[in-house]
Amino acid sequence: MQVFWFFPTHGDGRYLGSAEGARTVDHAYLTQIARAADSLGFDGALIPTGRSCEDPWVTAASLIPATKRLKFLVAVRPGIMSPTVAARMAASFDRHSNGRLLVNVVAGGDPVELAADGSWLQHDERYEAASEFLQVWKGVLAGDTVDLDGKHIKVQGAQQLFPPVSKPYPPLYFGGSSDAAHELAAEHVDVYLSWGEPLDEVARKIADVKARAAKHGRTVKFGIRLHVIVRESNEEAWAAAERLISKLDDATIARAQQTLARADSEGQRRMAALHGGQRDQLEIAPNLWAGIGLVRGGAGTALVGDGATVAKRMQEYADLGIDTFVFSGYPHLDEAYRVAELLFPHLPGRQQPGKADGFASPFGEIVANQHVPKLAAAS
Repeated sequence: MQVFWFFPTHGDGRYLGSAEGARTVDHAYLTQIARAADSLGFDGALIPTGRSCEDPWVTAASLIPATKRLKFLVAVRPGIMSPTVAARMAASFDRHSNGRLLVNVVAGGDPVELAADGSWLQHDERYEAASEFLQVWKGVLAGDTVDLDGKHIKVQGAQQLFPPVSKPYPPLYFGGSSDAAHELAAEHVDVYLSWGEPLDEVARKIADVKARAAKHGRTVKFGIRLHVIVRESNEEAWAAAERLISKLDDATIARAQQTLARADSEGQRRMAALHGGQRDQLEIAPNLWAGIGLVRGGAGTALVGDGATVAKRMQEYADLGIDTFVFSGYPHLDEAYRVAELLFPHLPGRQQPGKADGFASPFGEIVANQHVPKLAAAS
């Protein structure tokens, strides 16, 4: 079971939809999050993409020296980026980070934002273009010389002269809920990511992608993208969830939903359907809360509860075939520690924070000299 964290390059704070409690997300703050996620034992971290975010490749590259083990899940945008240029970026990042690159394929999105970036393709055409993109991208990183005369992409003699550390190429992650998205996942990607939906819906997605992948002679791994609100008790966790949206008014929710509705994303439509823009029935499955999706695009659900309860819900997803959990929480620096301290001890095989690399006092904060434990002399 792998657990990833998140870099909030679009903003961070204690409340959704409000400037109150907002934090300045600059390089110093992102470095704090990176060092925390690295030292606490998160396996990787997702960096979002879009015009409301800092550039994910520049951001991720700047954080390589601040980390030792953490892997970076960074977006490529077929239809906006050249596949050979994207391959060179991936190879250089993977080499400079000693194999710590994971690649998030983002084929969908907001048509208004895509048009501003020069992409005018319709929904299914974007996935056609993504398939051609990945044929070139994967081929050159695997060491092949690629010629492709496609509908959307044409290259001749494409090569990658500097190979990546990861073989045959950095692992590909991807999420999407439409038929076109599932077909792309089945044909090309290594890990299919679902947004957080009830178990039966996630199970249907997994079954469909598995069946499609089998037709291509492939197997695919599965992950899930969720927020998490974990506290020492279930009551505290639900109170924290309510506080997170306590500054939201109905007008803000309505404006956000109107903007999100313009996306031609099946996944976004499914997220919106979970709450219907209303805040009265947000627990859509046991401990699965849709409040974040009231104003946030993309992943809009959170697991809410104490550590043991959240771990139990994670295991239910794991029983479906999920082995990667991509988490986030507001604010992201503080919540990284909460997740590590309150949730990690309930996950099998995961090291408790503070135990792996250094000395952690069994007494917590030292309150008197006579409580300082004596360290064994070096032999």
